[in-house]
Amino acid sequence: MGAPRTPRERWVEEGLQVLADSGPDAVRVEALAKRIGVTKGGFYGYFADRDALLAAMLDTWEREATDQVVDRVRHDADADGGSDPRALITLAGMLTFSGDRLRPIDLAVRDWARRDEDVAARLRRVDNRRMELLREMIGTFCPDPDEVEARSLIAFCVAIGHHFLAADHPGRTRAEVLARAGDLILDRPAEPKSRGPHGG
Repeated sequence: MGAPRTPRERWVEEGLQVLADSGPDAVRVEALAKRIGVTKGGFYGYFADRDALLAAMLDTWEREATDQVVDRVRHDADADGGSDPRALITLAGMLTFSGDRLRPIDLAVRDWARRDEDVAARLRRVDNRRMELLREMIGTFCPDPDEVEARSLIAFCVAIGHHFLAADHPGRTRAEVLARAGDLILDRPAEPKSRGPHGG
């Protein structure tokens, strides 16, 4: 009895990890086979060529970055009988940009999209779905459509852009500044700061 065949998903997952670490040019059949510890022959049982693998990788990223996130947010909203939309926005951001899996892949896809029109079109579709969710949720507590659009854009820019920002925040941590930015975007009161024994 021969060794079990490497599942298709393993090729896709290894490809996504290489994409996140080193970019699309590093996603090569021979290199992936070596990472997995198999010969490259099994690859062609699942994929016609490297381009087919790249498309499957983007399919997986899109499904995880949009479909699964939106489904989870809507499920939580339904389960709680209409959860606080601010909490749902925070959940969506955490699922997409806070983890060690999706965030590096997302950033790598953005870089790739600068050089590939098809990837750019895919990224636009994903980002538009994310913006639709933000508009829907922010619109539940903000009646002005222009302000909804602005808050949605700011929320999205903060979620993505802060990973590229090297600035310091004197007297504050990045996490504290991000939390306050979230308060402003979501129109919620700031958490009171802890004070010393003398109120300072």
